[in-house]
Amino acid sequence: MDMLIARLGLSLAIGLLVGLERGWRERSEPDGSRTAGIRTFGVVGLLGGILAALSDAFGGPAIFIAGFLAFAATFGWFKFAEARHDGNFSVTSTVAALCVFALGGLAVEGDYRAAAAGGAALAAVLASRDALHGMLRQLSWVELRSAIVLAVMTVIILPLLPNRTLDPWGGFNPWQIWFFTVLTASISFAGYIATRLLGSARGLLVSGLAGAIVSSTAVTVAFARSANAGKQHRAYAGAAALAAMISICRVTIIVAIVAPLVLNTMVLPAMAAAISFGIAGSLMLFRAGADGSTSESTNPFELATLLVFALAFAVVATASAALSSRFGDTGLVATSALSGTFDVDVAVLSALRLAAQNIGLATIGSAVLAALGANAVGRLALAIAAGPRAFWVPLLIANLLAAAAGLAVWLLT
Repeated sequence: MDMLIARLGLSLAIGLLVGLERGWRERSEPDGSRTAGIRTFGVVGLLGGILAALSDAFGGPAIFIAGFLAFAATFGWFKFAEARHDGNFSVTSTVAALCVFALGGLAVEGDYRAAAAGGAALAAVLASRDALHGMLRQLSWVELRSAIVLAVMTVIILPLLPNRTLDPWGGFNPWQIWFFTVLTASISFAGYIATRLLGSARGLLVSGLAGAIVSSTAVTVAFARSANAGKQHRAYAGAAALAAMISICRVTIIVAIVAPLVLNTMVLPAMAAAISFGIAGSLMLFRAGADGSTSESTNPFELATLLVFALAFAVVATASAALSSRFGDTGLVATSALSGTFDVDVAVLSALRLAAQNIGLATIGSAVLAALGANAVGRLALAIAAGPRAFWVPLLIANLLAAAAGLAVWLLT
């Protein structure tokens, strides 16, 4: 009996919580002019709990089902009359009341923790109306399509792929390759959303740091081209150096998520290089007094780009496994360095996949560092090709300082 009373109290509390939000939104209306407020929603939750308890006492769900249908018909009729009187076509309160009734029954005869969580989530969604509607007004079709693509990649395609290696070297696992593609795309999309929320007009600092989450190489090339048309060469070089710092931090986060045991073998040299990039970039940026330049971040969810990434990842992963089995540890480091020039994420994820095989953690860490170094060389080469001398010379110095710091720490440790 004590447990039943507590569960009925939870049913009432769920209704009161949702009713609090509904009543607050209509607080300026006169009494009796609305179908349901805080008291009504509280009673609805309690009613669902009582009918669930009665169904359990009489050994069948018929009482609860009949009560739910009767309540839905009665409440729906009242809301219809109210909507016709007000000229309102919203069905949110009706659906919310049905959810409260069902959650009240779940609290008594089901998992009360799930019922409590469901009630809190329902109230949060209802209270977020203005924020959600504002987000929809600002959401572009490209961003909506990107979110849908990510959902399809995660919940439809990923479970259908076989989670086993299909090649004799143990490198081509379709599920793992697609999982890492989804992981990288999610991180890139998070960076894109951050840029959209903050705005591109925040200057070189914000656009460079946020854009580096998507692609530090793309940011470097964009700054190199902007430096051709502008005078703030040192400021653009500083922002590019800060983008390189973010790229190293992003790779470190990926290592921590995918293969945390590898982190101990590469984190100190990587952080030394990142700190060097950060100091050099900050000095160049703020000494130059950069103040309003912008850099647009491209949407990372172009389907063709994702498919190219997955294909490249599959090729590099298979080649890394084949070379490692043929030449041992030297083959993995060489493959990571070569593929890192093309795409650091592909190289790093390909190397991390071998952590579960008979490859030493130190070797995998060295492969990650080799990929980072090769990617820095590739970025610098593009900067030299696309930007003026006044841009790439300071960036070259920053790269040399970062390489020296990382190498020194790697030799010492």
